Amino acid sequence: MSTPTDPSTVEEAEAPEVTAEAAKQSTAVRTAEPRRRSGVGGRGFPSALRGGGRVAGLDGLRTVAVVLVIVYHVEPGPLPGGSVAVDVFFTLSGFVITRLLIAEYARTGRIGLRRFYRRRWLRLGPALLLMCAVTALLSLALPLPLFDGAWTAAALAAVSVVNLVRAGEPGPYSDVTSALSHTWSLGVEEQFYLAWPLLLLFLLRHTTARKVLAWVAALCVLPLLWRLALWDPTAAHRIYNGPDTRADQLLIGALLAVLLARLRADDPRLALLRRWANRLCWPALALLGLIAWQIPIAGASAWNPVWYTAGFMVAAVLSATVVAALDLVPDSWPSRLLSVAALAWIGRNLSYGMYLWHYPVIRLLSDLGVTDDHLLPAGLAATVVAALVSYVVVERPMSRRA
Repeated sequence: MSTPTDPSTVEEAEAPEVTAEAAKQSTAVRTAEPRRRSGVGGRGFPSALRGGGRVAGLDGLRTVAVVLVIVYHVEPGPLPGGSVAVDVFFTLSGFVITRLLIAEYARTGRIGLRRFYRRRWLRLGPALLLMCAVTALLSLALPLPLFDGAWTAAALAAVSVVNLVRAGEPGPYSDVTSALSHTWSLGVEEQFYLAWPLLLLFLLRHTTARKVLAWVAALCVLPLLWRLALWDPTAAHRIYNGPDTRADQLLIGALLAVLLARLRADDPRLALLRRWANRLCWPALALLGLIAWQIPIAGASAWNPVWYTAGFMVAAVLSATVVAALDLVPDSWPSRLLSVAALAWIGRNLSYGMYLWHYPVIRLLSDLGVTDDHLLPAGLAATVVAALVSYVVVERPMSRRA
């Protein structure tokens, strides 16, 4: 880019990615017989196993975010900061995945790393490979200007390294990854999740639950300090695409998951958190909307020094505020609006496919002569169709095997 429920649920699907994976792990949380060590209730995470349903408001948030990304890629003028939707995705992803990992640890005393990586691959990999294969075929078989040489981008996207290639380009982005440049965010997430479960398991095994919270909070600060050290206008691509320089956005979601797992249902601090999350949800949404509307993130701008250093963390904190409110206060107006059945269904089942397919679909429509006036509605409609096909033919069958 430049990518109804009880408040105490153990959720759901990742954004834009892990819907079926999270649902299956949530079912495991509800049905598995807890195996606890003597006298260690939840292993220091008393709320890790609570609930078990999905948070429809978070699914609706995914829908809004992915539509914002599509609008931004087609008509960036009215929404120069529309890529902030990816920041929301990162924080939501860190929250959901970490919550699932902590729930598994509280239930069993371990994290099944092999199963975790297998499920992520089955949920995300086949759909990504299909999109890459179609893009490569268009590049090789048809004289489409916007797909010229796109097989290279398809190969890089298939192994989730588009972000690394873009991070190494100090000047304008080259054409090497342009056909699938949106997959940079998928690369950031995959690289983060190669390391995060291992690090979290190490912390869970070798320190107390309270110290885990402190360690994760400390880790959130490191990418900010690293960005401050790196900042230079020529380092913008490095900062924007690096898994290390974007890690705080996922870690802040993880921190929220650890915090909620630590607080008992009757803890007055949870009531305080719920009250303030509810109060701050609308202001946080408004600020995220203002960023999308007013702050040009791509290209040279007076905002660059602020956005490429502290801005990512600000966006993550705002996103975490919204996530906390949707999770803890399902009867609030933001939760009700985002829990509308159609929004929740799309976010749960199609958001990943929409994110995958929107970029090549839009480029294909442009090559086929669709005018700018019609590109956005045509692109949205075609993207939904492609995502539905991906969901029915690939994603849902693969998720059942996970």
